[in-house]
Amino acid sequence: MTAISGTRTGRTGPVTVPVPDAVRFRAACPDCRERFELGAGALRLAIGASRRTTFYSFTCPACGSAVRKPAGERIVELLSGGGVRTLRLHTALR
Repeated sequence: MTAISGTRTGRTGPVTVPVPDAVRFRAACPDCRERFELGAGALRLAIGASRRTTFYSFTCPACGSAVRKPAGERIVELLSGGGVRTLRLHTALR
């Protein structure tokens, strides 16, 4: 197992989450319709302030297209728990 460190605000500091080396996620390309499995390192997760700005992305290994798909709560939970790199998007204050 590999340890993934994530940060959490508070006094406890970084949280280490054990993730198996062989975690794979099933995905499909909307352009070429190919289905495949990707490792956590091939995916990126962006969490925004709304459903519209929360998504995951990857490059299709079959055709090379950049793919971006919406990520609901369950997808966010699965991807972040599986070691996918996560970017938290912030909005500008007015």
